[in-house]
Amino acid sequence: MMDIGSTIRAIRKRKNITIAQICEETGLSQGFMSQVETNKTSPSITTLENIANALKVPLAYLLLNKKDKMQIVRKDERRITTSGPDKLMVFHLSSTKNVHMMLVEVPPGASTGANHAHEGEEVHVVIQGTIFAEQGEDAAEFHAGDSFSWNACTPHTVKNIGEDTAIVMISIYTESDPSNAFI
Repeated sequence: MMDIGSTIRAIRKRKNITIAQICEETGLSQGFMSQVETNKTSPSITTLENIANALKVPLAYLLLNKKDKMQIVRKDERRITTSGPDKLMVFHLSSTKNVHMMLVEVPPGASTGANHAHEGEEVHVVIQGTIFAEQGEDAAEFHAGDSFSWNACTPHTVKNIGEDTAIVMISIYTESDPSNAFI
């Protein structure tokens, strides 16, 4: 069930707008607005558009489900897992329905393991260190600031060839739930 009323109320309160001010701008009654905010009535799209305009937010924002709105993951709240034979530390940054972002710490000499493959498309940015990435006949050395991408269903390997821990930010796109694609 959509919770449009709570969204409207939260926006209104955050912007310090009274129900009376919304009603003055939209022509709606205070009783009706109260029912909208408590989800006791379902306003028409036209009415929602008028309310959205009064709140100065896009109509689409009022229609988003909670899971489709901005998701916030604080640094100290990140999920941490390990991956591969070298137990690489994986810090899960944030996700949407089809995209998952993570930071992967790769100690000197460690790798994702030979022939690592899974669903999805990946984009990598080397944040720190030096890595060697290989997929099929393609191989290259990458340093901080370099980036590369590939279709992850083809076996690939990423190895830290430097003397310090490498950190790589990876974004994975999959058609299904991306949160377990790398693991």
